[in-house]
Amino acid sequence: MDSVTVILLSVALAMDCFAISITNGIALKRIHLGTILKMAVLFGFFQSFMPLITWLLGECFKEEVEAWDHWIALVILVFLGGNMIKDVFSGEKEEETGQPAVDWKNLILLSIATSIDALATGFVFITETTETFIFALTMIGLASFMFSVAGNVLGVCAGKHLPINMKLIGGLVLIGIGVKIFLEHTGFLSNFF
Repeated sequence: MDSVTVILLSVALAMDCFAISITNGIALKRIHLGTILKMAVLFGFFQSFMPLITWLLGECFKEEVEAWDHWIALVILVFLGGNMIKDVFSGEKEEETGQPAVDWKNLILLSIATSIDALATGFVFITETTETFIFALTMIGLASFMFSVAGNVLGVCAGKHLPINMKLIGGLVLIGIGVKIFLEHTGFLSNFF
């Protein structure tokens, strides 16, 4: 696999991180560097760690991973998105504290859920050289980190100008990403496009 293909794959894998980071940035309402970096590091780490797992396991568990990865992503993202939507309708007034839309536990769950696609890509590199695989892991982690930072900053800037409840939108985005992953992996979308 050539370098351009690896970089394009890395950017593609980072898109879910980017979308969720925009949502988090909107909820932050101001630049909070510690929170943004924490999210970016976790996304970058899990996006590059997941392919390592499947690459090390090789062909042994390929079918098992492919059979369940989309279900795991769907359940986690619908659960987190549903919680965000529930918070909107619970009647609690949200203060502009600059705190993340999700706590540590949920941030780790988000990192795992968004890296489910990356888990499957480890199988793509089984036949590649170790050097190519290490380059791919580095690019995947860096792309996810950079797109997460950019998404958070973009979300903060956009959130100041949007009069609608962005936590509701964020919950719907998470559910949408979970459904998209599920439909892609089950082949449902390919029947229509």
